[in-house]
Amino acid sequence: MEKNWNSMSKEERLDERLKKWHMAEHIQFKSKEAEERYRAATQRFIDCLKMDKLPDRVPVLVRGTFLVASLYGLTPYDAMYEYEKIVDAHIRFHKDYNPDYALTPTSIGSGRVLETLDYKQYRWPGKGVSKNVGYQYVEGEYMKEDEYKALIDDPSDFWIRKLLPRMFGAFEGLKDIPPFTDLWEIVIVSPHFIPFSSPQVEEGLKRLIEAGKLALEWIQKMRSCSIEIISMGYPSVVGGTTKAPFDILGDTLRGTRKIMIDLYRKPDLILKAVERLTPLAIEQGVRGVNATGVPFVFIPLHKGADGFMSDEQFRKFYWPSLLETVCGLVQEGCVPYLFVEGAYNTRLEYLKDLPEKACFCHFDRTDMVKAREILKGKVCIGGNIPAGLLHTGTPEEVKTYCKDLIDKIGRDGGFVLTSGSSLDEGKPDNIRAMIEVAKEYGTL
Repeated sequence: MEKNWNSMSKEERLDERLKKWHMAEHIQFKSKEAEERYRAATQRFIDCLKMDKLPDRVPVLVRGTFLVASLYGLTPYDAMYEYEKIVDAHIRFHKDYNPDYALTPTSIGSGRVLETLDYKQYRWPGKGVSKNVGYQYVEGEYMKEDEYKALIDDPSDFWIRKLLPRMFGAFEGLKDIPPFTDLWEIVIVSPHFIPFSSPQVEEGLKRLIEAGKLALEWIQKMRSCSIEIISMGYPSVVGGTTKAPFDILGDTLRGTRKIMIDLYRKPDLILKAVERLTPLAIEQGVRGVNATGVPFVFIPLHKGADGFMSDEQFRKFYWPSLLETVCGLVQEGCVPYLFVEGAYNTRLEYLKDLPEKACFCHFDRTDMVKAREILKGKVCIGGNIPAGLLHTGTPEEVKTYCKDLIDKIGRDGGFVLTSGSSLDEGKPDNIRAMIEVAKEYGTL
């Protein structure tokens, strides 16, 4: 008799999610070889994560946004607008390079959807920047300094009536509607909907419907691409996505300059805001894992890196809510995939508090030897081949760097060979060299 989910411990929940990911009973594999490749790759990562035994070899993870487009002569614009081309390129990539894990175009997004919604928080290829370059974030004060209380009191209402009208032209009319929590009795209903009669709201709703149709067209192609790649024997290692609560506040809402000022002028409000955002961050990650069946929750870490804030500020404002988010995900049997961008050389001691044998830390510019010394036997780590080396170096230089990583930190398990950052470009021979080193030199 199967055990009820609510009565399971966090360890049992993790084992259950990892088992389902490994078995992939819903996948019709292309061949017996593809099935064996998939099972070997998932087991390899599970062994690295749990560290109960050595994997057969060091896993290799290729992470990229516009990398595959670059390798096959496509522009970032093609990747966001020409769905058939980018899908074909990703399928070819797995046939040509034979990586361990899936790299799909889903995270790139659809330029057509963004354009229809009049998305203002980013510039993307062909819309504000050249068709030949990737995204650019538009720093701004999307939440005003006097709106902390509105965020803390009711995040959903704040998002609908304050934030979304600033982020998307299609939502602009929503700034004039009353709160939906006003709808508590029949006498309120009729006057409540008067603002929806405005041409601005009507136009916005039409654009939302159009964006919905475009998004459905896009996701159908992306989903079929992902299923095809997985059926070829390449498992996905991203199931859900969330962010550190402080990064939601500092990146998305207040912006870099304003959040730095708030650290000194509004410390108490920052703490209340990140506390309010924490359960939402946990829930978002769990929803993604439940929807995909892939247990990993991708968490890009931004403003906690060395040099952005002091150690005292990190300890007070950034780390507690991030750790609570991670622990909340682990409690639900999810694997927090911490994409530790920048350097965390002064933060490594904090990472010792992460739940043991349940997290993956992907380092960018952190000292990998130091990370291994501090986290050995506790946390699976990956990294940190420089993007510049993969783009401008030689295959021999790439192999030398990778072999050095494997020799210094990869022989005892718990290590994944991967680039420091997500790649937009790379030389074909260098990407092949990275993959070949893991397979030929990384045997344990």
